[in-house]
Amino acid sequence: MKLARYILLVVLTTLMIVGILWARDKSRDEVCNEIIVEVLNDDSTHFVTPAGVIEELERHHIIVKGKPVWQINVQDIESKLAQSQYIESVQCLFENGGRMKIKVAQIVPVMRVFDGNQSYYVNKDGKRMSAVSSFFADVPIVEGHFTKKYSPLRLLPMINYVEKDSALRALVTMYCVHDTNNIYIVPSIHGHVVNMGDCNNYEAKFRKLRLFYEKVMPVKGWMHYDTVSVKWDHQVVATKRDKAVEKVKVYDPNEDEIADNAGTMQVSDNSRAPVNKMTRENRNLDAPKPAQGTATTEAKSPQAKPPQATKATAGEKKTN
Repeated sequence: MKLARYILLVVLTTLMIVGILWARDKSRDEVCNEIIVEVLNDDSTHFVTPAGVIEELERHHIIVKGKPVWQINVQDIESKLAQSQYIESVQCLFENGGRMKIKVAQIVPVMRVFDGNQSYYVNKDGKRMSAVSSFFADVPIVEGHFTKKYSPLRLLPMINYVEKDSALRALVTMYCVHDTNNIYIVPSIHGHVVNMGDCNNYEAKFRKLRLFYEKVMPVKGWMHYDTVSVKWDHQVVATKRDKAVEKVKVYDPNEDEIADNAGTMQVSDNSRAPVNKMTRENRNLDAPKPAQGTATTEAKSPQAKPPQATKATAGEKKTN
């Protein structure tokens, strides 16, 4: 009985091996006669089409139809198609009858970056796609310059945190990255910007911002500050919109060499300086003198009389 079971097991194993070898040999002789392209996530956007995938294969000089299956490098096809900025992932496989099926997923942007005159989308893996007029995605807006060392994905945890909160999502309109330690958010409340500092501890920073909006802004007014900074621990620093600028007069050494004009000297009511009589006398030098033998009357001047010297206050010395 045991011997019969052993013989049956050997026969079944042999048949399975022979079947695998036969199928492999048959598949090696099989020729690819059809390419089927399936776009997985084309429900809302259609910037990747089956015809576009075929064109991408031709651009890389990859010939599939009419070739034996064993001569087709599936990994090479996946690698070449994945280089397209519009494709996020690729999977190639063969079906019965010599059909090759290519499954592609369009790139799914998580943010749009404006860098000077350039604009591009970024997916969750950091892959970039140039912004084109035929495609628009309603994703968070980020302004700044990024490199391989400082990727825009640094902001992704904070952006995801904001997108999951309906109140914060309505508050934040865009992110402006000045440098790694000065990331600003532009709120929908006009009049100020918020300096978040770096990308760390953003949960605590948003809690401080909420508290500042609830306690301080209604009292001070929403246009009182132009910058609210939550970058430091346990404090909020706000900068007033109207900053008083002190005007400082620069000393000019040439002013010491310019003599005062006696004709423009004025005497204040509380001054004890003597009245400059030369000023009054010089005013009549050019006036015509009256003819001899004629009587003239002097018109009263409408000007106020010079101020009288005030009495010395207690403690002052009298001078002769």
